[in-house]
Amino acid sequence: MNDLFGGRRPARGAANASDAAAYSAKDIEVLEGLEPVRRRPGMYIGGTDENALHHLAAEILDNAMDEAVAGFADRIEVTLEPGNWLTIRDNGRGIPTDPHPKFPKLSALEVILTTLHSGGKFSGKAYSTSGGLHGVGSSVVNALSERLEVEVARDRTLFTQAFERGRPVTKLKNAGAVHNRRGTAIRFRPDPEIFGRQQFSAARLYRLCRSKAYLFRGVEIRWACDPALAGEAVPPQAVLHFPGGLSDFLASAVEGRSAVVPAPFAGEAEFAEAQGRCEWAITWLEQGEGFLNTYANTIPTPQGGTHEAGLRAALVKALRAYGELKKERRAAAVTAEDLLSGAAGMLSVFIREPHFQGQTKEKLTSPEAARLVEAALRDRFDHWLAGDPTTADNLLAWAIERAEERLRRREQKDTPRKSATRKLRLPGKLADCARESAEGTEIFLVEGDSAGGSAKQARDRETQAVLPLRGKILNVASASADKLRQNQELKDLIEALGCGAGERFDIARLRYGRVVIMTDADVDGAHIAALLMTFFYKELPELVRQGRVFLAQPPLYRLQAGGRSLYARDDADRERLLKKAFKPNQKVEVSRFKGLGEMPPATLKETTMDPRRRTLLKVVLPPEERARTSELVEALMGRKPELRFRFIQENAARLDEAAVDV
Repeated sequence: MNDLFGGRRPARGAANASDAAAYSAKDIEVLEGLEPVRRRPGMYIGGTDENALHHLAAEILDNAMDEAVAGFADRIEVTLEPGNWLTIRDNGRGIPTDPHPKFPKLSALEVILTTLHSGGKFSGKAYSTSGGLHGVGSSVVNALSERLEVEVARDRTLFTQAFERGRPVTKLKNAGAVHNRRGTAIRFRPDPEIFGRQQFSAARLYRLCRSKAYLFRGVEIRWACDPALAGEAVPPQAVLHFPGGLSDFLASAVEGRSAVVPAPFAGEAEFAEAQGRCEWAITWLEQGEGFLNTYANTIPTPQGGTHEAGLRAALVKALRAYGELKKERRAAAVTAEDLLSGAAGMLSVFIREPHFQGQTKEKLTSPEAARLVEAALRDRFDHWLAGDPTTADNLLAWAIERAEERLRRREQKDTPRKSATRKLRLPGKLADCARESAEGTEIFLVEGDSAGGSAKQARDRETQAVLPLRGKILNVASASADKLRQNQELKDLIEALGCGAGERFDIARLRYGRVVIMTDADVDGAHIAALLMTFFYKELPELVRQGRVFLAQPPLYRLQAGGRSLYARDDADRERLLKKAFKPNQKVEVSRFKGLGEMPPATLKETTMDPRRRTLLKVVLPPEERARTSELVEALMGRKPELRFRFIQENAARLDEAAVDV
């Protein structure tokens, strides 16, 4: 600590004292005029790369667009010339040229182009809505230009002035009378000292002009470019005017792509209390990535902001409300991300005094924009959905499908994370085996707690686990993905196995060597076994392909005579044993097990669970019959009852056979 005060290191303290003496008032620089811009251009345009270079063009074009949006101009001309010269001309009011009251020796034009934070957009009197609010746009372009020339046609008089690197090199000149011209024209060339050899891109400027024309249907932008600079993708000349506004913009952006809805949700609305207005056009694509382009006072906001938040809230709330009206409970799971990740849309707002994040204005932060946009779009989207129920139903189903897919991916992602260290949350009713490795272990799936109790007493605790399932599980062949996710019995089963399901399935994480379905030897037990086999076939097919799934063969009858006990699996087996295993006139006591839960644990172990004496049936999927198996599963377990009815009709005659080969 003493070192900080020079207490123990005098040599270093002396050096510090010397440095302090050398650092004086003369080292404090005061940057005047536009010098801060040239010293630190990144603070004003985000850098000196290609994006920053084109930001200069956007600043001047935005000023011209502000004149058009305010209703004072309807035409803008943009011309790219050889030598990296760009000219932007409008037919608006023209920058004022009279002396500025605060600087009477300077014209307002010179003040605007040479002074930071100067302009006509602070008070809101000259512009109700505008893109430029900080008063630095034109002056920054001037500071970073090797040369900038301005012409102003105002009050039937033409004024001109030239600047180099932000400093005036001519006085404001009266160039004579003009009768058929008005507005401002700025011609400039970016300074190579700042931007090096970078050149304006004709394609990028053309796209910028086209997007501005789409954003404000009341303006006509005339594009011109030297043919040598245009290339194949850019016309040398074009008139950009789109009466359809954003609807035209969206139609060109999604041309050739199929949509979920026949026509986009599009429109415009005035905000209450004359706070501005908004325009939008949105459609939903069947395939591929979507996009959402947002703008504030014609300024692109690639990072979105509060106006985008308002749109998202309006659309998802309206769609959920429509789903509730249709009694579709799954609609409650739909989020804005589900609804808009596959959407293609445009949103443009015009508001008073917008607040942006930084001078480059990539994100709108005005709090009121969210409220205004949500209020304007919510009611109109409600009416749009109600006006075309078929389209609304298709959109709702599409959004629900995306929500279910999102939840499925999340659940599959969570399961392996929980089981990564084999310390996953196992179901409370699972009686796990003691062996750590999967080799030589098996899990018995039984129906109900009663059967589970008997099985837990009969098992080998070292290698055998028991998971009781409650009644008949969900038929996954006919259930929705939402119901599958919400079914607790299947969730417990997947967690117990530890290997995941669907795309996240990993056989290496399977916690048991065998999966044994052990149900009662009756019709209900056969049904539950069929449901479980359907689940494995649909959700964990690799378990079946690798021969890991088995069917236990518990007895249905016990036959006793003369101190001897035999067990029969079904009626046919009972009759066979009565004829062959006992004497013809011997009195045989036949008892029927009501279920595994009624079977003594010792008997269950002897007949069904002891590997030395039991019989297991392996569930197999022969490669040559996979296609037929898929058809049978769909027919017998799927959503179409007519397929089951047809199967019964075609196979009724085979019921007397010992088995039906499927």
